[in-house]
Parts: sequence; structure tokens; C-alpha cells
Amino acid sequence: MTYCVGLLLDEGMVLLSDTRTNAGLDNIATYRKMFVFEEPGERIIAIMTAGSLSVTQTTIAQLRERMDGPDADSETSIMKAPTMLRVAEIVGNMLAQVRADVDDKLSTMRQAASASMIVAGQRRGGDMRMFLIYPEGNFIEATEDTPFLQIGEHKYGKPILDRVITRKTSLTDAKKAVLLSMDSTLRSNLSVGMPLDLAVIRRDDCRLSEDRRIETGDDTFRRMSEAWSAALREAFVTVDV
Repeated sequence: MTYCVGLLLDEGMVLLSDTRTNAGLDNIATYRKMFVFEEPGERIIAIMTAGSLSVTQTTIAQLRERMDGPDADSETSIMKAPTMLRVAEIVGNMLAQVRADVDDKLSTMRQAASASMIVAGQRRGGDMRMFLIYPEGNFIEATEDTPFLQIGEHKYGKPILDRVITRKTSLTDAKKAVLLSMDSTLRSNLSVGMPLDLAVIRRDDCRLSEDRRIETGDDTFRRMSEAWSAALREAFVTVDV
């Protein structure tokens, strides 16, 4: 499984994904779950993936092929689409198509594959938007009331986001929030694991402002995790019932 989270804020976006993929307890591997496509200053699109690796890898590969093909146009290429809404539609259609193809191949074994994605970004002159794409290709959008989206093992990391995240949250505090959200998930679910990929996109920059891989043993992440655990224990001891 995996855990990916994206925040859409007044200042910009913060995205975080893990990299663990497992097909049983004895078959664990590391695969990137965050993919960034950018024409700096003109357009940036980030896609985070969760679910069947065969579906997500094929979908990303097909999207790349459509981007680079000689017939690429606004109807087929996410880098030529006129709006982020059209980008979400292109990704959703491709995800649904790939999932259906994989399901057809697995049907003789009475198995099925599923995947979901978070698509976020901005083109120059357009709005910064973020969408959660479901396996069927339909999607929902982050809003003023719900400025974050999650896929994968989201339940462990959701409570802190519910408590602290609003559209006015700063990018600095947002990075802290997604990392603590991931830390809670890492502690509670073995199917989510290091290293982590963190990306920050400032509003209207249309380029990556920060792109960081956090490896196992990262000192900053470790100290943040320990400080958060200590703060929770202290709060638990001092609270009155």
C-alpha cells in the first residue's frame, strides 16, 4: 500500500508521498509514487499514485507517451491541456482505461486491480487546483472547506490535518503537518515506508520550489518525530478528565 497527501493553500501546494510497495510480507520494494512534469514558469503538474503498481506505472507511461508523441495536442497531452480541469479529465480517462485493460487480463483468475491518483498543479494565468482521481476515472477537487486530499492508508494521518490545516496555513507549517501526518502513518502501518518524497509549489511560480527526498535516518525528520511524540505524551499526562 502507500500514503500520499496533498495540501492546497493560499500560498501554494505541499505534496508528500512514501515509496513502499509490497506484495506480501516477503516481497517489499521501493518505487517512486510522485511524478512531476514541468515547463518552468509556464506549467507544472504533479501526480501521486496509490494502488496496483501495474496500473499506476502503465498509466504514467501512457501519459508520458501521449505527451511526447508527434500527435500530442490539448485533448491528449497533460502538458498541452488548456486547464487543470482538462488535465484531470485526461488522467482520469487514462487511469480508467488502463484499469479496465488490466482487469480484463486478470478476470480469468477472478482477480481485479485498482488505483487512485492525486493530480495537482497550475498553468500560467490559470488557477492552482488539486484533484483526487478515483479508479473509475471520476474525480473530486480540493476546496476552501477541504484543502487537502489523501490516497492510500490515509486514516492514521488524517486527524492532525483535520485539526490544523486551513487554506491560510503557511507553507512552512504545512510541511510540518504533512510530515507529522506521515509519521503517524509510518508508526501505525507497515505497508507505508521510507524514503519519502516532498514537493512544494508556490502559487503562480509554475515550477518546483522545493523537491526533497527524505531517507531513512534523516536527522531532521527523526528529531521532529521525537519532539511530536514527547509533546503528545506530555499533553496526555497533563490533561484533566
